[in-house]
Amino acid sequence: MDGQNALIILVGATGIALLAVAAITSIREREDAAATAESPFAASSEGMTICRSCGHGNLATDGACVYCGATLAHSMFES
Repeated sequence: MDGQNALIILVGATGIALLAVAAITSIREREDAAATAESPFAASSEGMTICRSCGHGNLATDGACVYCGATLAHSMFES
């Protein structure tokens, strides 16, 4: 094997290595983006009553808002 063939093989191997690094980097970026993406589903508010005055969540058993003291409506049919 002469020097020219060795150089061609080396350049080819370097090109393949660069493509592999680019592919791995791309895959990792997509995985990181998917891992940090916000979920389309809301957090559970089961057992919570939202205060109509200040908007804070309170336990369903609370009669008054812990944050502002307003009376809490415990049913979606109450006004």
